Amino acid sequence: MTVKEIISKYGNKRENLLQILHDIQNQNSQNYIDEEDINLLSEEMNIPISDIKGTASFYTMYSFVPRGKYIIRVCDSPPCHILGAQTIFDALEKKLGIKEGEITKDGLFTLEGTSCLGVCGVAPAMMINDEVYGNLDEEKIEKILEQIREKESK
Repeated sequence: MTVKEIISKYGNKRENLLQILHDIQNQNSQNYIDEEDINLLSEEMNIPISDIKGTASFYTMYSFVPRGKYIIRVCDSPPCHILGAQTIFDALEKKLGIKEGEITKDGLFTLEGTSCLGVCGVAPAMMINDEVYGNLDEEKIEKILEQIREKESK
């Protein structure tokens, strides 16, 4: 779907910008909003580039740099932090061979921190794309990553 098609789907009103940015990012195989799309969006919606970038950069869900197919967000809210979020983050870095903000060599995963996923009852937690995983430990993480890799190898 092109940027113009996405805009026509929602209408070119400023209040639709967030959903339009989501769709633009989701259609990109590297999960980011590129400069060309921002320029076209600015022209089509008559919104300054600086406004679009300012809006998108306010939210951690948007990215201006390429990311992996699966974006792993580790929650670091106080409950998750107290219950071992840093241990989970360290385990993911070790298993994936990357640091925060990096992409695995196979292009599958990007690791990010986030302030809150809103699932304190299952802390420590992480989200991979739109799916939340809670009550994490190293064994659970290993199984989750294996399932994703198996799915991708088919």
